[in-house]
Amino acid sequence: MHRTTLVGSLRRCGTLTAAAFVVAVATAGPAAAHAEVEAEGARALDQNVTLTFSAASESNSAGITKLEVILPKGIEPGDITYKEGPDGWKLTPTSRGYTVSGPKLAVGEDAGHVVTVRQLPDARSLVFKTLQTYSDDHVDRWIEQDDTSEDGHGHGHPAPRLELKPAAPGAKPVSPSPTKEPTTAVPSSDTVSGEPTTHPTAPPTQPTVDSAEDDDGMPAAVPLGIGAAALLLGGGAWWFKSRRSGSA
Repeated sequence: MHRTTLVGSLRRCGTLTAAAFVVAVATAGPAAAHAEVEAEGARALDQNVTLTFSAASESNSAGITKLEVILPKGIEPGDITYKEGPDGWKLTPTSRGYTVSGPKLAVGEDAGHVVTVRQLPDARSLVFKTLQTYSDDHVDRWIEQDDTSEDGHGHGHPAPRLELKPAAPGAKPVSPSPTKEPTTAVPSSDTVSGEPTTHPTAPPTQPTVDSAEDDDGMPAAVPLGIGAAALLLGGGAWWFKSRRSGSA
C-alpha cells in the first residue's frame, strides 16, 4: 500500500471514530442516579447490623441538606443508632423512621451515612424509602418499589432495598425494647395462698381490773363493808340488851 493511501485510510478511520464518539455521547441518556443500602452478608434476625446508605446527588445548583429514611415494618426508630455521616450531620428519630441532616454538601456531592440496627426483622428483603432534600428545598423521592419508572428505562427513583439471607438456625426475635419486670411483693409469714390477709381483730380490751378485785369479780371492799356492818349491828344489839337488863 502506498504511503498516501495509508494516510488517507487512517484519516478516514479517525473521522469515523470521532463521529461515532460524538453520536454515542449525544444519544446516551444521563447516568442512572441511585440510592442504596448495603449490609454485607446480612441475614434475617441478625442483631447489631451495620447499614450503609448512599444517595446520589441530582442537582447542578444545590447541595444535599437532609435525608429522611422511612423504616420498614419490624424496625423501630429506637432500634437505630447513628454511627457516622457527613461532617456536622446528626440523626433525629421521627414517627416513621429518622432523619440525618446538617450543613449542605457541595453541589454534586452524594450523601451517605452509616447506622446500626438492633435487629433485622424476619423477612426476605427490606425497603427503606428515602426523601432527599436539597438546599433549594427540592426533594428527590427515592420511594419506588422497583427499578423502573414510567419511562421504562430505569431512570426513576427506586427505594433502597436490602436483600436478606435466611435466618441463622436458632435465631429468634428479641423483645422490641427492654421492659421492667413487675415488682412482686415478698409474701409475709401471715399471707395464705396469695390472698390478701385480713388480720384478726384484736380481742376487745378488758376493763382495767383493780388490784383489789378478787377471783369472782367482786371488789374486796364489799365483804369488808358487810363484816363491819355486822359487827356494828351485833355491838348495838349487845348494848341494847345490857341496858334493858340494868333497868330491870
